Amino acid sequence: MLNPVWIQTFATVAAARSFTDAGRQLGLSQSSVSEHIRRLEENVGRRLFVRDTHSLAMTPDGEALLVHARLILQALARAESQFSAPRLQGRVRLGTSDDLAQGPLPKVLAAFRNSHPDVELEITIGMTGKLYELMDAGTLDLMIGKRRDGERRGVPLFHGALEWLAVPGTVADLSRPLPLILVNEPSVTRAVVLDTLAKAGVQWRIVCSSSSHSGCVAAARGGLGLTVRARDLAGRGLVPPVNADSLPALPQVEFISLAARRLSRPAETLLRLLQKSDLRGSRLDD
Repeated sequence: MLNPVWIQTFATVAAARSFTDAGRQLGLSQSSVSEHIRRLEENVGRRLFVRDTHSLAMTPDGEALLVHARLILQALARAESQFSAPRLQGRVRLGTSDDLAQGPLPKVLAAFRNSHPDVELEITIGMTGKLYELMDAGTLDLMIGKRRDGERRGVPLFHGALEWLAVPGTVADLSRPLPLILVNEPSVTRAVVLDTLAKAGVQWRIVCSSSSHSGCVAAARGGLGLTVRARDLAGRGLVPPVNADSLPALPQVEFISLAARRLSRPAETLLRLLQKSDLRGSRLDD
């Protein structure tokens, strides 16, 4: 077994190129440094340094071990940092659109929970428009969703191109009003879709409305009509119509994170994690 103390001594000697200087940095005698290196060499069964009275050089095996030593020491430092820091406590009120909630967001929340088990998460899932209202009312600490038209607040997370979706084999009949399945107002996606169709001069009719994207996906899977989602968050079991190229091209939408002006440490920690994570889901067509 590789003793972390020996590994630390080895890495320090490799950087200092001197047993004496390494001992000074570690607060050890030169004989102790030599003993650590000797026992490490015995443990790995390889010579790590070539020494004479005037110089110290690493062997190829020493160079190879140094790569692993640095990774080991970095992992130990991260572990010590996590468990020596005060545990976060409190509550975070997070709002998310349901299309993001159905993507990799649960994995991000699980990672946060594992690192900070004493923090209570209060999650609100709703249409982005409603989440903006809750943010403005001060009932959410954070929200992630689509950027509302004309909105300048928020930090971009990613862009997603909207696409038409239906059950496999669907051919959109452009000689008749398109049967649409859309979320209720207020909805960024609904506004974008209807504006695009109006500009293209394409007629439509709403055959089904839902309070959630998951409801729209369910209706579309039932064959009621066409729905729309960001390509990276496409609905399970749905694909673009056979003649999708004949339909008006839909624009990209921007997904953002938005935070209250004053955040608790738990909320700041979750916000940083969300902004570093890739919240785009993988496409699931089965």
